[in-house]
Amino acid sequence: MAPPSSPPAAGEGVNMVKRARLGCAGFVVDVGALLHSRFYFWRCVTIANTAHQINEEIRDREVRLIGADGAQLGVMSAREAQARADEAGLDLVKISPTATPPVCKLMDYGKYRFEQAKREKEAKKNQHVVEIKEVRMSPGIDIGDFNTKLRNAQKFLAEGNRVKVTVRFRGREMAHTDIGKKLLLDFADQCGELAVLDKEPKLEGRHMSIFLSAKSAKTNKQ
Repeated sequence: MAPPSSPPAAGEGVNMVKRARLGCAGFVVDVGALLHSRFYFWRCVTIANTAHQINEEIRDREVRLIGADGAQLGVMSAREAQARADEAGLDLVKISPTATPPVCKLMDYGKYRFEQAKREKEAKKNQHVVEIKEVRMSPGIDIGDFNTKLRNAQKFLAEGNRVKVTVRFRGREMAHTDIGKKLLLDFADQCGELAVLDKEPKLEGRHMSIFLSAKSAKTNKQ
């Protein structure tokens, strides 16, 4: 029977090497050392699957280090650069991997990623998606309905969308497609201040259509 192990001396428990595997970069870290660097654990948990190499992922022999304030800190080993990052409670981020030596910077990478995602979200929200709106008419449309559809088309164009204007021919109306063509050209002409006609009216089966594209802001100013 093995003799019972003696208890650790006072203060020795903190320095005991306990190894555990953390899911931040697939490497083994010294948990005892983590007790002296609370920021290290935060970085491992919150930063993963990113485009940049960070912290212990950087294994170059030498790197050129830039401080958080943009100051040039010189060329040093990756280990020394990481030590400076740990002292400042920041992350070591490789920002120029193709340089010789690679350039790294001290930064709060979690904050950087958050602000970057916020900017991308704002840009996406402000991005206008051009839609194709359709206006349909018959060759015998009356002036009131024509003006209503014209106003709708002008509203769509003012919003920056494209408009497809279609005339549908029924029965014997197919013998008078020239009426539909004139109707479409008149429609395009009355939208001339807001739009350009992409191409001449085209007959496909019983439908004749044109496409109107909104003019750019620069063209409208001219």
